[in-house]
Amino acid sequence: MKTENGGLEFISPSGSQSHYIGSGWRELNSPFNVTISLFLTDSDQEGMASGNGSSVTQFILLGLTQQPELQLPLFLLFLGTFMVSVVGNLGLIVLIVLNPHLHTPMYYFLFNLSFTDLCYSSVITPRMLMSFVNQNIISYAKCMAQLFFFAFFVIDECCILTSMAYDRYVAICKPLLYRITMSHQVCFMLMAGGYAMGFTGAMAHTGCMMRLIFCDGNIINHYMCDTPPLLKLSCTSTSINELVVFIVVGVNILVPSLTIFISYTLILSNILCIHSTKGRSKAFSTCSSHIITVSLFFGSSAFIYFKSSPAESSDQDKVSTVFYTIVGPMMNPFIYSLRNKDVQVALSKTLKKRVLV
Repeated sequence: MKTENGGLEFISPSGSQSHYIGSGWRELNSPFNVTISLFLTDSDQEGMASGNGSSVTQFILLGLTQQPELQLPLFLLFLGTFMVSVVGNLGLIVLIVLNPHLHTPMYYFLFNLSFTDLCYSSVITPRMLMSFVNQNIISYAKCMAQLFFFAFFVIDECCILTSMAYDRYVAICKPLLYRITMSHQVCFMLMAGGYAMGFTGAMAHTGCMMRLIFCDGNIINHYMCDTPPLLKLSCTSTSINELVVFIVVGVNILVPSLTIFISYTLILSNILCIHSTKGRSKAFSTCSSHIITVSLFFGSSAFIYFKSSPAESSDQDKVSTVFYTIVGPMMNPFIYSLRNKDVQVALSKTLKKRVLV
């Protein structure tokens, strides 16, 4: 006979029931030892378990805010921010490539920093902009991909900022050994190690996330697929994931932070020994840009991940995440160029060449 949903119900002599709905069979066992076979439609099957055993195949990103009057102003604000970030970082990359006198360890690291900023802001911001226009739906696979690339590039940035601090330490405290200590091979190994750590950390985060089961909840209170809001949706234990967060984030925030702190402590003590006022000013100017970037990046990221439980996600987290995912990548090209005479000279020469051509 017909069921309420329009399918057909068959009751066998043993008491088992079968529902014909569309194009696939499913058997369900009731508490009364009755086996129920459901013949499901394709759309019903799509909503069922994916490869990780979850019944969720897509997520809804709530975005930065749900207030309608703020949607358009924030969309325009972050669209402008993203465009400035892309132009600034891409411009700095091109500038470093085109000017041979910028082919030094300091600008090699700055090249990688701009590349990383460009990549992970491109991974995050377009999805964020979509949430201001309409309902932002992201598939399970794309959500995991975004989580992987976000973790990969963020860990890379931690390593790059640490390498830059070490570079400044060698340049100021051991200037006579700078060429030997910061050779091309050493710089390459530092960056290769950073990317390797980024890949390992991203695989750990994403792999542990894919083992979780998301039963019914698919609304992420964020503008991207980040670890804390995803852990909040899991209907299985997240203890392993939280342990991975503390280990990976601890290694990639505490160790770099400690390295940077020690580097700048030694740099400061060395600067204070310089008798020339001009020499002190020059030494401080070469470090100030990096200190601003480090404070912005590590400060906002540490606030999010070093909590009693990473699964606790709040609106404050979204605001903090904006600083190192959107504001930071936009500000870095200006921080390193407006206070840097080498970059200003290179920009002037490049523009003059293009005008003459």
